[in-house]
Amino acid sequence: MNESALRRALLVIAIVGLALGVGVWRTGFGSLEADTIWMVATLPVVAALAISILRDFWIGRFGVDAIALVSMSAALLLGQPLAAVVVAIMYAGGTVLEDFARGRAERNLKALTDRSPRVAHRKSTHATETIPIEEVAVGDALMVRAGELLPVDGILLDASASLDESAVTGEPLPVPRSAGDTLRSGTVNAGEAFSMRTSALAEQSTYAAIVRMVAAAQTVKAPFIRMADRFALFLLPATLLVSGAAWYISGDPIRALAVLVVATPCPLILAAPVAFIGGVSRAARAGILMKGSAALEALAQVRTAIFDKTGTLTIGGAELIEIEAAPGRNTDHLLRLLASLEQASHHVLADSIIRAARGRQLMLSHPHDVREYRGAGLKGRVENMSIAAGSRALVLADKPLPKWATSGDERYRDEPVLRVFVTLGKHLAGIFTFGDALRPDARDALANLRSAGITRMVMLTGDDGAAAKHVSSGLDLDVIVADAVPADKVATVEAEKATAPTMMVGDGINDAPALAAATVGVAMGARGATASSEAADVIILADRLEPVAEAVRIAQRTRAIALQSIVVGLALSAVAMIAAAMGQITPVAGALLQEGIDVAVILNALRTLGDGRLGRA
Repeated sequence: MNESALRRALLVIAIVGLALGVGVWRTGFGSLEADTIWMVATLPVVAALAISILRDFWIGRFGVDAIALVSMSAALLLGQPLAAVVVAIMYAGGTVLEDFARGRAERNLKALTDRSPRVAHRKSTHATETIPIEEVAVGDALMVRAGELLPVDGILLDASASLDESAVTGEPLPVPRSAGDTLRSGTVNAGEAFSMRTSALAEQSTYAAIVRMVAAAQTVKAPFIRMADRFALFLLPATLLVSGAAWYISGDPIRALAVLVVATPCPLILAAPVAFIGGVSRAARAGILMKGSAALEALAQVRTAIFDKTGTLTIGGAELIEIEAAPGRNTDHLLRLLASLEQASHHVLADSIIRAARGRQLMLSHPHDVREYRGAGLKGRVENMSIAAGSRALVLADKPLPKWATSGDERYRDEPVLRVFVTLGKHLAGIFTFGDALRPDARDALANLRSAGITRMVMLTGDDGAAAKHVSSGLDLDVIVADAVPADKVATVEAEKATAPTMMVGDGINDAPALAAATVGVAMGARGATASSEAADVIILADRLEPVAEAVRIAQRTRAIALQSIVVGLALSAVAMIAAAMGQITPVAGALLQEGIDVAVILNALRTLGDGRLGRA
């Protein structure tokens, strides 16, 4: 039986014992039998709590649970089993609620390992053999087929290749590579099959390093410690002092027991978990998944926010930025013809082009005689017109640009964009420019985070400095870090975390180590269950950035309500302790009074289920 099941069983035993004892007492079987039942129902809770306290003490932790242990033990020793079983129910119920609130804060590395390359195609003098990647040696010549993951790091042997590096660098557009270029494992061959020479073993390659970094960062995360433990060193001696003073002055040990019972820190044990349950539920309704109360509590204290660029601050895809049309050509007509042709393509730009055409409600035609040149473009016929679309080299060969196209060529020369040249017949008819656009809500989201108390904002990207500056020009950022590989991202997060609690927001596999290393990792998970979602503490389900600011607001409000519940609960308990010390409250009455305080605390904590915009805590 695991610990969560054991705690649930203890709660059931205590509740059944109380009810059974009350039933025996009310039906006239005598008080001894009822007392015995209540004592038997309390003892398992006492034993489990004692073992838990000893175990925590052995690893250097000490919590206010000790007060509950002292009060239950004293009640049994002084012949007050009814008070003892009521305290047992309060304590066991609190632990069950805490288990429910916490959940599983960490996930395994399944998303990463499932995607890991497992085989490679090794070339020999006679044939190509498929082998496990563990058998690949440095210097081996490998063939990578179209659409396959690169199994290991290596050097390109062929003249050219087109790679989808989004999983490693976050760059959404395919990247052309030339002979002699370094290739990284985990990237995808977006063009024709090519040959490469292995430069590192599988366990030493880029993708394996990403998996190791995620695992290492997750194992160093601190365990969730109840807010109650922060008050333990003060509460236990204070409670024992008041209890002892009441006994010494009155000479009545029952007064001391009453003080212990009303001092049982159920407001501490219950307030935080119940408030966090409400906060987690409220966030879920807003499309924000919190992996337990620990993530929510940590998010409330964040003061630095680090953002990945591609797919986080930007849309993360190749969006149509501009259409340049030859004189006399209509841009919508060109877009309709190009989108019609692209229906036959599997290129990363095809969906974006078709989506742009449908967004303008253009009717597409069926393409014919289409031939695709992987990584370069395609040619075919649409409505009896010969059309070619793709790179300048494929479409124009060595022909110079016409005069109308030169200004655009100069404008985009150093920009991180992809240009698609389109010819109708033998003449250049238009040029389509695609790039990664800033999210529409990015500016508002960052402004709302500033309002929520985020004092430092950093953009972290694997793109070059020019692309980073282009995107960040309209954003309220403090620092820009460009050309960052996964190891650089982790180092940046660690450096920021050493100064203040830090939130990392990202969406790609390349962000997973940094998400795991941050105080709080926030994944933009709208595009599927990626490794970033597994490594993160918070997942944003909507494909928008604004929910990140909403998540911080919910976390801050939840933590404020939890603290408020604790303070009010402790204040009421302090008043009850004074009354018990003066002999105004019996142990059973004190236990029932403490239950009333618990109800008040829970009702206040449940306010986290609401929106709170009209009256924040």
